[in-house]
Amino acid sequence: MTIPLENSNISISGGLRKLVTLVKIGGNIIDDANELQQFLSDFSKIEGYKVLVHGGGKSATKMAQSIGLVPQMIDGRRVTDAAMLEVVVMIYAGQINKNIVAQLQGHNTNAIGFSGADGNLIHSDKRNHPTIDYGFVGDVKSVNTPLLSTLLESGIVPVFCAITHDKNGQLLNTNADTIASELAIALSEVYDVTLNYCFEKPGVLFDSEDDSSVILNMNADLYSKLKEEKAIHSGMIPKLDNCFNSLSKGVQKIRIGHHSMLQNNDAVCTTIQL
Repeated sequence: MTIPLENSNISISGGLRKLVTLVKIGGNIIDDANELQQFLSDFSKIEGYKVLVHGGGKSATKMAQSIGLVPQMIDGRRVTDAAMLEVVVMIYAGQINKNIVAQLQGHNTNAIGFSGADGNLIHSDKRNHPTIDYGFVGDVKSVNTPLLSTLLESGIVPVFCAITHDKNGQLLNTNADTIASELAIALSEVYDVTLNYCFEKPGVLFDSEDDSSVILNMNADLYSKLKEEKAIHSGMIPKLDNCFNSLSKGVQKIRIGHHSMLQNNDAVCTTIQL
C-alpha cells in the first residue's frame, strides 16, 4: 500500500533536497559504556536530519545464555525461536534502545526510540527460506516514509532497534544492518541520504587480524573476489550485501568504519562504491 505524502510536509519534486545522515552502530560500541558515550557525543554533533539504528547481538546472546538458551547463527544472521524473540525484544527494544535515547537527551539531542511496530514505521514478513527455518525473523517489506519524514521535520531524532512487525500482531527480529539499509533506501526517495555503518574497527579489512589493512574503497568486483577467497565472511557479508543494494537504489554515499569518521573527514574508513 502506498501512503500519501500530504501530511509529510515534504516535496519530492522541485527545490533543493535536504540531507539525512543515517548511522548504524553495533559490535563492541554498544557493549563498551565509554565507547558508546563517545559515539553518542559524536552522533549528537551531526548537523541536520539524522537517524540512528542499533543492533545489540552480543548483549542478547549474553542474556540468552544466562537463562539457558543456546543462540544459533547462520551466515551472520540469528535464528530466533519464540524464547529467543522474548530476549531480543527485551534487550533491543527495551534496555539498549532506552539507554541510548536517555544518553542522547543528555547530549541535547531530542531522540525518540522506535521499533518497526511503532507508528507502523517498518513492516516485515516472516522469512520464508526454502531450506532454513529462521524462526521469528523478519524481512523488511515497507517503510512508512511519510511518518518518518514528519518526525525528522519536527526536530525528532529517531532511534531504531532491530525489531519490526508483520501488521498481524507479531514482532519479528530483523537484521539491524538491513533495517539501516531499508530506511536509507526509503528516505532517499525524498532526501539525499548518507549511510554510515559504525563499529569498533576502522573499516573493512583485507586481514581481519590486522586493523591497518583497511580497504579504503570497496566496489562490487573486489567484494566478489574477497568473498571467494573467504577474506570476507560471517556478519560482514550481509552488511556489504545491504550496502551495494542501498547504492543501487538511490543512497548517495556509504561508509564503514569507526565512529571517529562522523566528525573527522580525514579518518580512515571504507567507502563503498558500485
